[in-house]
Amino acid sequence: MGLPPPAGPVSARGARSSATGNPPFVSDKSSNSQWGGRYAEGPSAVMQAINASIGFDRKMWRQDIRGSLAHAAMLAHVGIISGDDEAAIRAGLESIAGEIERGEFPFSEALEDIHMNVEARLTERIGEAGKRLHTGRSRNDQVALDVRLWVRDAIDGLDAQIADCMRALVERAAEHAGTVMPGFTHLQPAQPTTLGHHLLAYTEMLSRDRGRLRDARVRMNESPLGAAALCGTGFPIDRHMTAAALGFDGPTRNSLDSVASRDYAIEFLAACAICATHLSRLAEELVIWTSPYFGFVRLSDAYTTGSSIMPQKRNPDAAELVRAKTGRIAGALVGLLTVMKGLPLTYGKDMQEDKEGLFDAAASLSLALAATAGMVRDLQPDVARLREAAGAGFSTATDLADWLVRELKLPFRDAHHVTGKLVAAAERRGLDLSGLSLEELRAEEPRIHDGVYGVLSVEASVASRTSFGGTAPANVAEAAALWTEQLRDTGENPA
Repeated sequence: MGLPPPAGPVSARGARSSATGNPPFVSDKSSNSQWGGRYAEGPSAVMQAINASIGFDRKMWRQDIRGSLAHAAMLAHVGIISGDDEAAIRAGLESIAGEIERGEFPFSEALEDIHMNVEARLTERIGEAGKRLHTGRSRNDQVALDVRLWVRDAIDGLDAQIADCMRALVERAAEHAGTVMPGFTHLQPAQPTTLGHHLLAYTEMLSRDRGRLRDARVRMNESPLGAAALCGTGFPIDRHMTAAALGFDGPTRNSLDSVASRDYAIEFLAACAICATHLSRLAEELVIWTSPYFGFVRLSDAYTTGSSIMPQKRNPDAAELVRAKTGRIAGALVGLLTVMKGLPLTYGKDMQEDKEGLFDAAASLSLALAATAGMVRDLQPDVARLREAAGAGFSTATDLADWLVRELKLPFRDAHHVTGKLVAAAERRGLDLSGLSLEELRAEEPRIHDGVYGVLSVEASVASRTSFGGTAPANVAEAAALWTEQLRDTGENPA
């Protein structure tokens, strides 16, 4: 999903320049004919510029036309309009959809938004029948419907992208189930782990992101169409019919809430922001890992850039931009929360500001997911370097402490103390723990025997972590296989 076309600068006449390649706005300072007879004079240039939303809400044209088709079919079904009028409306809307698809639709800023642009064009094409389409509805419930439909479509698209990103992680995790690497806390060496286990951690995060989006979809899947301006309508409409036609579970139950609420969009943005935060964490690790000071992985030319002055540079710009997109997405969430926080019921024009951040956040997350999946499939680990780093910083010290507890029955706190003393001794001599002689080990605990050396290698360390969810290569391979099966067969989370 792409970003909405950017609006050009406001001119003295109130129109926007058209440098986007889209059909230009038709600038018309006369009053909006859709308002009826109340307004005889046109708005000022500034009023027209601040009031119009067609520069961004035209992104919802598919949803707007879809909702109008369902509304027209219902109006004909209950006898509010004739079958001939419904047929004319349907044909006219389908023709308008074709115009927009081809880039031929004459969007007008004077008509403010996508709803009035479509309706005015429909009336222009089919005459009186087009004026009957708006019976029993308002722009308030119309835009609430369009936004719900758009968010629902966005969730479906992002769900598929998250699943693809998870597949990329799982594929690489299976490939590197036994590839030893350092595990960190505080970005300091902690315990050895495997690259496969590390990648599966992000798979788990993304699975929860997917669940949050799906949960949001369930909660928002009610149709506000027919709530009209705020209190419903006296026409004998069938809201259950339009809800079913549009794939909703049913109509919303309170007309005020129907037009006044955007919590579904806020929940969507919250789920997007959490997902983007997860992607940002992985992106940050890729930035660190590709540094020559770490040298853990390499990204190809496909996901890096060079420097205009330093010929040696290979910059992880894709990862850096994924990291940066999180700011835009989190900003959209905070922005919409701020717009909504002080609004009395029901609708206020403030709510027009729900869309640009919403559209941008969805587009930004879509791009970040695509880039992340690409980088995961592209990266080439330096297995030898990972193995070397895995043993640095006395990373098997916990294994030594556990061995003292398991073999010598020391209380863990005593074992922790003994191990700390041995780490200090090894550090003074510039050795790792396995480099200490048996005599040096026994200087701190006389009962230590040569069996201790079996737990001091990084391979032995990772192999010993067999508890459920642990980093043992067998565990990682099993988890990757389970995820592979689930993502291939159902797309659901494994039980």
